Order: sequence, then C-alpha cells, then structure tokens
Amino acid sequence: MDIRKVKKLIELLEDSQLSELEITEGEESIRLSRAAPIATMHTSFPQSYAPPAAPLATTVAAPPAPEVDEDLGLRVVSPMVGTYYASSSPELGPFVSVGSRVEVGETLCIIEAMKIFNQIEAEVAGTVTRILKSSGEPVEFDETLFIIE
Repeated sequence: MDIRKVKKLIELLEDSQLSELEITEGEESIRLSRAAPIATMHTSFPQSYAPPAAPLATTVAAPPAPEVDEDLGLRVVSPMVGTYYASSSPELGPFVSVGSRVEVGETLCIIEAMKIFNQIEAEVAGTVTRILKSSGEPVEFDETLFIIE
C-alpha cells in the first residue's frame, strides 16, 4: 500500500470522530485506531487552547480468519465497520440466501465503508445455514454475518 494513501487515511481518522478505520485493497489491509479513547470534557477552554489529539496506532494485518463455532458451523465475520448489503443493487437478488451452496472466493455480500464498497468473499466452501444481517443494516468489526456448514 502506498505510503501517501496511509498518510491520507491517518488524516481522515484525525479529522473525524471515528475511533477505528480499516481498509482492504486486494490482499493488503490497513487498520488504524486511536490508542486511547477521547474523553468528553465539560470545561470551557480559551479559544487558543486545543486539547492534544490521541496518538494513532497503525497496523497492517491480514483479513481475519473465519471462526468455527461447534454448535453453529463456520462463522463469517465482518472485517470492518460499515453498512451491510446483500446484493450489488436493490433491483437484483441477494448474492446468497439460506441454503445456498458457496465456493471459496464467491461473493457473500458487500460492506460499504467510507463510500467504498468492499466485497466479502467466502473463505471456505459449504452451505449457508444462517444470514444474520439484512440489507442496509450497520455492521461492526468482527460481527458475525453468516454461518456456513
């Protein structure tokens, strides 16, 4: 990943109220998070004073591996915070439905994060037994989206 892009992402995080940001491009991924939460203060400061910003920690990590739950099967989790979409367009049907057979690399859904649409692909072959989100719902990092057996 280009260092200019990383610097731009750091600036975006600093300028926003987000505490964490994760972007994936192909096999590369970057996750930025604030090292400490920002406390809300009810004290007035002179206009020339600005409280120091929380330091940023940067890490480059591989996408999280799917987790296995003995009772349910394989859990497919969200690799980022964003909005879940079951299809690429409201007019089209969902990528998968309960009972669908999926192969490795097949698109399961799309997660929109910061106006970027990220395809979430199956990392294992199997049958979708549960879909835990509906289109348009927000998702959190590491939140379970699908169960595949």
